Amino acid sequence: MRIALAGAGAFGEKHLDGLKKIDGVEITSIISRTGEQAAAVAAKYGAKHSSTELADALARDDVDAVILCTPTQMHAEQAIMCMDAGKHVQVEIPLSDSWGDAEAVVARQQATGLTCMVGHTRRFNPSHQYIHNRIKAGAFAIQQMDVQTYFFRRRNINAKGEARSWTDHLLWHHAAHTVDLFAYQAGKIVAANAIEGPSHPDLGIAMDMSIQLKSETGAICTLSLSFNNDGPLGTFFRYIGDTATYIARYDDLFTGKEEPIDVSNVAVSMNGIELQDREFIAAIREGREPNSSVSQVLDCYRVLGDLEKQLEAAR
Repeated sequence: MRIALAGAGAFGEKHLDGLKKIDGVEITSIISRTGEQAAAVAAKYGAKHSSTELADALARDDVDAVILCTPTQMHAEQAIMCMDAGKHVQVEIPLSDSWGDAEAVVARQQATGLTCMVGHTRRFNPSHQYIHNRIKAGAFAIQQMDVQTYFFRRRNINAKGEARSWTDHLLWHHAAHTVDLFAYQAGKIVAANAIEGPSHPDLGIAMDMSIQLKSETGAICTLSLSFNNDGPLGTFFRYIGDTATYIARYDDLFTGKEEPIDVSNVAVSMNGIELQDREFIAAIREGREPNSSVSQVLDCYRVLGDLEKQLEAAR
């Protein structure tokens, strides 16, 4: 399986590190914003080709599939470009920053029959997999999820502290993780509300947001998001259920009393990004729909689109 990666920034390298651990995978092309960065990352990971243009990778016959870690605003258009070129594609979260663009990607996937997967990593973190398995076994039912997504990003920088060429978004990026996960764990979302705080004077985005969700099972979710938080960073999940309470922090899981739960046997790795990439490769090889396929996550973007309309009406 020969892979091209577009967007060789902080998150792109996480994918490249995961791909190195999957048997039979070759990284053949690296695409990045500057030729220098593309060449340096290609040398680091043994790719034979580098460029600043995605089209250059799509024209190559030694590329079977593409992983897109490019700016959000490019995701939908580039995913369609990949499928038009006959390449399978994994799009990093979010699939798009509009409901219409999300629908267009699904339509192209259905027309081509190619694998198109979205990087909703929470489905793959061992912590959330453990809970999902208990839900499927009938041993646990969610009553409420309380989620905090907190960063300190008053400047336009990435996870490495480097300047970004695009602006991140609490709703279309960070809320997408929880909106999809809540539906994955508790059923289709039937009600959603959102409010936002003041916009940043330079970035032009809301720096704080609060979202309420309700699923068809009656479970509820409260999501707090901030780019203003000068404290512990990341996303923290509290699952309150009928038989237990769980606290999930990325790939780690604890009881409600902060007792660690061993999730090392849930999957072949403790790294959610690696597990996500393993699913992408396996789905292509086996000719099946992957978990987190574009069709499976589409409803998340319906909800985000509805929330965006609410926020716009309130401004």
